[in-house]
Amino acid sequence: MTFLDDLSLSVPIIQAPMAGVSTPAMAAAVSEAGALGSLGLGASTPHAARAAILETRALTGRPFNVNVFCHAPAERDASVEQRWIDRSRPLLAKFGATPPTAIHEIYRSFRDDDEMLAVLLETRPAVVSFHFGLPRADQIAALRKLGIRLFGCATSTAEAGALDAAGVDAIIAQGWAAGGHRGIFNPDAPDAQLSTEKLTMSIVAQTHLPVIAAGGLMDGADIWRALGWGATAAQLGTAFVACDESAADAAYRDRLMAGGDTVMTAAISGRPARCLTNSFTQWAEPISPDAIPAYPCTYDLGKAINAAAKAAGETGYGAQWAGAGAGRARRLPAGDLIRQLEREMKS
Repeated sequence: MTFLDDLSLSVPIIQAPMAGVSTPAMAAAVSEAGALGSLGLGASTPHAARAAILETRALTGRPFNVNVFCHAPAERDASVEQRWIDRSRPLLAKFGATPPTAIHEIYRSFRDDDEMLAVLLETRPAVVSFHFGLPRADQIAALRKLGIRLFGCATSTAEAGALDAAGVDAIIAQGWAAGGHRGIFNPDAPDAQLSTEKLTMSIVAQTHLPVIAAGGLMDGADIWRALGWGATAAQLGTAFVACDESAADAAYRDRLMAGGDTVMTAAISGRPARCLTNSFTQWAEPISPDAIPAYPCTYDLGKAINAAAKAAGETGYGAQWAGAGAGRARRLPAGDLIRQLEREMKS
């Protein structure tokens, strides 16, 4: 049985999970159109995750993907965190706000969250995918025992090898052009910053597993090229941000549709992530990477900055994640976008 047949897919497209942007309505619409819809639950509590999965299942009987974060716990440094808080003080003052007295580790890693594991074992989504690393071996075994397909994100051939050895069913090759958080296992390690094409072809050459190309892919021609690199399917995220079902706010959507550059920055969340250039990335541009606290503690303050800015009418301080192909985004319902991508592939 082929990868597509196993998941009942009629088109080789996966909608990227995109925590904070994807919704049950989006995932269901994508799956109903013959692709694989996804929920980004890395920032969700187990209770919220369960509700999102059940809502999606009520909208579609087709397979969909649930994504969780497998980051290492934050290595806290009180002095770095205090300097980061102090650095934000003049910026927040512009919006009539003051910084918090402390920042917190706001997201729990799936590796340390057996409540989330219990939700996945109860709800049994067709696919569970991992970002930032691997779950514990016992978590992988428990998911596999129920027949849940496992996808892992790799930014290098070494990470792909680790995923293969751990027993995943498919590898997502995340190229440097991808929007949102870089899935690198160790953000302090050297990053070769491989293109989606080079990374996909390198991983295909070393594994028998299906490889899913991700990063900078926006239309049917891009997907067709990715299949030519040996990919079994393509994962698109930025292409769905402006869809009707997206949770992105109006400022994010408008900024995306206006085009422009993107930049990789760790200043918003504490981990490298590709974002549309905006007021936040401009503020962070001169900051040395070693001055930025660990993920997700930095994100705690980043969210406070964005909230204060929005309250003052300034919309340029959000986490407006986007890949290098952002200027080619389209405003369409998610199902219509899948059908348009399929037509473009065939042409």
